[in-house]
Amino acid sequence: MMTSPSHSPGNALRRLRQTTPLVHNITNHVAMTPTANTLLAIGASPLMAHAQQEIQEISAISAALSINIGTLSPSWIEAMQLAAMCAHRDGKPWVLDPVGIGASSLRQYACRALLEYRPSVIRANASEVLALAGEMNQGRGVDSGDDGEDALERASRAAVALARTQNCVVAMTGHVDVVTDGQRQITIQGGHALMGRVTAMGCALSSVVAAFLAASLDGHDDTLQATAAALACYAEAGETAGQSVEGPGSFVPRFLDALYTLDADSTLLASRLELTDVT
Repeated sequence: MMTSPSHSPGNALRRLRQTTPLVHNITNHVAMTPTANTLLAIGASPLMAHAQQEIQEISAISAALSINIGTLSPSWIEAMQLAAMCAHRDGKPWVLDPVGIGASSLRQYACRALLEYRPSVIRANASEVLALAGEMNQGRGVDSGDDGEDALERASRAAVALARTQNCVVAMTGHVDVVTDGQRQITIQGGHALMGRVTAMGCALSSVVAAFLAASLDGHDDTLQATAAALACYAEAGETAGQSVEGPGSFVPRFLDALYTLDADSTLLASRLELTDVT
C-alpha cells in the first residue's frame, strides 16, 4: 500500500478537480465521445483536434496530450507526430495509447515514429505491451488476450523492460493494473469485468491519465504516482458502477456518474495500490 498522504490518489483527484486541466486528445473515431464524457465527469476539460493546421495553437493552450492510434490515416499520423513534438518541446506531459499495435505494420510504424518524442506514459493492455517490447509480433486487435497469472507475470516483465528502454512510465491495464517506471512497480486492484465489455474504456483511461499528469505538474506527484492515482480512481468508479447494473448498456451511465461522484476522501482509493521495488 502507498502510505504517503501527499501522494494519495484522493489528493491527486482533488488537484485535478481544482485545476480542471485542458487535455488535447487525438483519439480514434470510436472513442471521441466516450473520452470527452469521461474527462468531463472526472473534472477535466477535453479538447479533440487532429487537423495539422491547428495543432501548434492547440498544443500551446493545452496542459497535456493524449494520442490514441486506434483509427489511423496518413494525415492523422502526421498530426500526431506534430502534437507529440510540440508536447516534448514544451515539456508538457503526454500519453501514448498504442491501440492494436500488433494488428498492422502501419500501427507499428506510427508507434515507432511517436516514441521518438518520448511519451511520459505508455498506457496499453498486456498484448500491446508485449508487442511494443518486441515479445509478440502479432495481435488480434485491441483485445488484451490471456490475462492469467503466467501471462500477467510475463507481460509485467515486458512492461518493466519497456519502461527502462523508453525512459517512461508504462501503465499496463487489464484484470490487474500494473504501473512501472522500470525501478518501481505499483499494482492496482479493482474495477469490474464489464469494463472490458464496453468500447473505449481503455482509450478514455489514457486521457484521464493525461489529465492527472497535468494536475501533478506543481510537483506534488511524480509521473508514476500520478498515473497510479488515475488508475485507482478509474478502478473504484468501475467497481462502484458494476454493483447495480445488468449489463454493458446500463454500465456506461453508471460509470460516468461514479466518476463524477467519486469521493476523494475514500479510504478504498489508497488501499487499491501496492508499491514494490523492481528487482
